Amino acid sequence: MALDTRTDRRPSFAGLLWRSTVGKKTAMAVSGIVMLLYLVVHMLGNLKIFFGAADFDAYAAWLRTIGEPFLHHEWFLWIARVVLLAAVVVHAVAAYQLSRRDIAARPTRYAHPSPGHHPRPGRFAPHLLLRRRPSYATRTMRWGGVILGLFIVWHILDLTTLTVNPRAEAGHPYANVVATFSTWYGNTVYLVAMLALGLHIRHGFWSAAQTLGAGRPGRDRTLKTLANTLAAALTLGFIAVPVSVLTGVVS
Repeated sequence: MALDTRTDRRPSFAGLLWRSTVGKKTAMAVSGIVMLLYLVVHMLGNLKIFFGAADFDAYAAWLRTIGEPFLHHEWFLWIARVVLLAAVVVHAVAAYQLSRRDIAARPTRYAHPSPGHHPRPGRFAPHLLLRRRPSYATRTMRWGGVILGLFIVWHILDLTTLTVNPRAEAGHPYANVVATFSTWYGNTVYLVAMLALGLHIRHGFWSAAQTLGAGRPGRDRTLKTLANTLAAALTLGFIAVPVSVLTGVVS
């Protein structure tokens, strides 16, 4: 007779935390903050395009030398990419799982019966039960997340690998940015994504603040103002580049 050598292992604290709703919301909040910090730095770097091709190209080259000689060439850039990718994956997976959990647990309400329809007293009518529609903020966050996820793929193919940028040339980031925003589709994709980003930050910043315990009755107005200001600043900062290329300010 074979002996059963299996032992019941207790789940780790990290596992228990991840399986809980609070843990998933915390993971979303922390990963969201990581991505938000990256976006602020990325936007400020993008604005260097207004100082001309020489300054912008020099900035792009400097990004590949951060940490030298302690770090090898582009090591810092790859470390930042890995951290950012991990944050995106954690954020997306937690959001999806919370969404499925929310749908499963969402309360139901009775629908109004059609005119002339009168179910028999005491008889259960399952077709009259409808799930409550998600709120505007919830729908915005979900669709905004999908749009931003697709945009990340496009953005990498456009200005990192230069796959979908027909006039791109390696080693000339300023010219590549001008090339992509000289096309109608490059501008359309970018502008739609940045508007979605603004709405995502506006709702996400508020939600993260509540999850991490920063929300207080006396702070709510300040947090909402900060969320609106941050979302507007990042949206306008990112949109400024394609608009400037379209208007000839940057060429």
